[in-house]
Amino acid sequence: MSRILAYTSPARGHLFPVLGLADQLVRRGHDIEIVTLADAVADVRAKGLSARPMDPHIEQREMDDWKASTSLGALKRSVAAFADRAPLEIADLQAAIDDFGPDALIVDTNTWGAQAVAEASGLPWAVFQPYFTPLPGTGVPPFGPGLAPMSGVVGRMRDRTVGALITGQLERTMLPSYSSVRATVGVPDIQSIGGMLTTAPLVLYFTVADLEYPRSEWPDSFRFVGPALGGPTHAEPEWLKAVDRPIVLVSCSSEHQNDRSLVETALAALPSQGYFVVASTASHDPESFDVPEGSAVVRRFLPHDAILPHTTAVICHGGMGISQRAISHGVPLVVVPFGRDQLEVARRMQHAGVGITVNRRRLTAATLTDALHNTEKLTDRTRSIAEQIQVTQQQELAADAVQELLESHVDRNT
Repeated sequence: MSRILAYTSPARGHLFPVLGLADQLVRRGHDIEIVTLADAVADVRAKGLSARPMDPHIEQREMDDWKASTSLGALKRSVAAFADRAPLEIADLQAAIDDFGPDALIVDTNTWGAQAVAEASGLPWAVFQPYFTPLPGTGVPPFGPGLAPMSGVVGRMRDRTVGALITGQLERTMLPSYSSVRATVGVPDIQSIGGMLTTAPLVLYFTVADLEYPRSEWPDSFRFVGPALGGPTHAEPEWLKAVDRPIVLVSCSSEHQNDRSLVETALAALPSQGYFVVASTASHDPESFDVPEGSAVVRRFLPHDAILPHTTAVICHGGMGISQRAISHGVPLVVVPFGRDQLEVARRMQHAGVGITVNRRRLTAATLTDALHNTEKLTDRTRSIAEQIQVTQQQELAADAVQELLESHVDRNT
């Protein structure tokens, strides 16, 4: 069997896809090591997997896009973070390769340096994509502003015009830094966003087709492998058994942004409407919230999988992790996007009939309560997609794709 090295970015939500995949591959006899956040190493090892911490300097370069006042400013800050981390990733992944001696590599789509090393290594390698792809395509709205699909002449004109502006800005902002990283390890230059996203021989796309916009064709490298639902297993909390009202789960981003108003608004609005609020604050101090006694539980982190089976709806920022996890349990969403890819997640959830979007600038007790009431209409559709998600989990599609990559590499070299 093969030795496989997986390299994540310093985002906790990007570790879960690797955990589920690693479990599948280990069951097939492969030896897996994961390079990830230092404070996650113990959890990974507790699952019986090998893990090592990434260079601490990579973790220290935090994403600070939330400080920007415009979407372009946020993009520039994100690009700067990826570019600053890249030289550290190059050295870090190369050291892990030298030590572990892998037969294949799996790297995070947000690790530019690690991707360049993987390509230069000569080993079979894959990228994992844990959020909706910005890959341009015919009939697909330009990625970023959360535009709804539009057919016909008007739709094609809109997509061409807006797409040229958005893609041009993305390429002007991203490609110089990305090309510089690649030049460091001597791999060919990339001239387009599409090229950035299709260089890897295999892209593990952690979603299902029901949640994506339809395209006339996908690149051969892209494989829909279902949502990333791996993560630590927790028992049902004792306090949950005493709750006798409909539960609403509120979840903030695990990577800091200004989304504390999600919890504040839910705590102010929902208990008086007969709901029990369960909130995971992640990067926000749970002690900083005014929690109504007997009507809410607020913690920094909570075992979502143990709580979701008892949940009426989820209110979140539009992260792919919590969004797809909720849907996998048949729980509809209220999505309040704050930045990054969250406008696109919100729009796709709305398009799929599993979520309702609330503009963060219009987030009030009234708008949140109205949206929550309207999620009742989405339950049947959400449960239908949940069934499709369960099928993908049972089929172990990600492990199949990695094994095919390994076998094709052996075939080419014999």
